[in-house]
Amino acid sequence: MKTDLEIKNDVLAELKWQPNIEETEIGVTVNNGIVTLTGIVSNLPKKTAIENAVKRISGIKAVAEEIKVKYTDSDKKSDIEIAKAAINALEWNASVPSEDIIVTVEDGIIYLTGELEWEYQKSFAKRTIEHLYGVKEVINNIDVKPKATPQNVVNQIKKAFERSANIDAKNINVAIHNQELTLSGTVRSMKEKEDAEIAAYHAPGITNVINQLEVEYSPIYV
Repeated sequence: MKTDLEIKNDVLAELKWQPNIEETEIGVTVNNGIVTLTGIVSNLPKKTAIENAVKRISGIKAVAEEIKVKYTDSDKKSDIEIAKAAINALEWNASVPSEDIIVTVEDGIIYLTGELEWEYQKSFAKRTIEHLYGVKEVINNIDVKPKATPQNVVNQIKKAFERSANIDAKNINVAIHNQELTLSGTVRSMKEKEDAEIAAYHAPGITNVINQLEVEYSPIYV
């Protein structure tokens, strides 16, 4: 198993490897496999890129992200400009029923409310607008209220895992109660844990996924 120092060195190396990330802007601490990221970046896409880069590293149990987005005065957008851009982006996304979503903007932070039938629609709504210029953060408070829950949801999710090249399905257990789904077992990385959760949210009728998957680092022997 990797030590905290080895994980920290891997995180710093991965951040340095990314062409759009300035690793000197980010503070990295590791305690018992849990990585904490701090610092200030110039836009939300850069913050997201940092999170995604770190999650790809093996041996990490969890990531506590405390990075702040701060635009310069010349780069700031008014809340009205951000709201208009967000509404326009949602209307252009065919996967999101924009007429069911309410957009509110306060000090560069977008709040999404409304009611949708599918969890993936809620996820897509956030991803559609979180890269818009001037956005500091997206708070997704959309409610998911499906019309029906199929009886074979568990089997559908397991088959989805088996089709994925990035998910080792044999080590993942799936349980469902009402419209809430629980994932347990082990995965090889934070990225695999996240991919499994995303795949589970695509199942029809699921309103919440409890991700209890544990990251189990397996050393490579030469």
